[in-house]
Amino acid sequence: MKSKIMSYTKEILTFIILLTIFANIVSFFRSSHISSDSLNINSVALLGQETYILADEKPIMLYFWASWCPVCKAQSPNIQAISKEYQVITVAVKSWDDREIKEYLKKHNLNFKVINDFDGSMADKFGISVFPTTLIYDKERDYFYGDVGYTSTLGLWLRMWWVD
Repeated sequence: MKSKIMSYTKEILTFIILLTIFANIVSFFRSSHISSDSLNINSVALLGQETYILADEKPIMLYFWASWCPVCKAQSPNIQAISKEYQVITVAVKSWDDREIKEYLKKHNLNFKVINDFDGSMADKFGISVFPTTLIYDKERDYFYGDVGYTSTLGLWLRMWWVD
């Protein structure tokens, strides 16, 4: 019996390792179209046309998501956690009007900063076509990292800590 449990455990761990490797390879190829230009934005219009001025000398995370994306829904609590410690701007791409996005945020207990990219033009500017996509810029607003798909809170936190 103990031998069977060890065998199953080994198979499960092998599967998880292979799945992780495969997911990272897919993410790498999906992120190859992301713009690696420096971030040249000083302020943004958030929901309700509130203007947010980006802080100087702090790293910035841009998180592109969609309200209709199930992976984004799973990723949002991770982004919420990071937004409490770091400068995070999220971009809701083709996700209804401001009122509906605010309702979505309230329903899911989210209060991070959101830009409504209702027509997808901002996503196009950054070369984003898959959601969720996370971009990280350093203190000088140079591109540091881009990731497509789900990333854990720990993974996001470590990247922001590293660039800080």
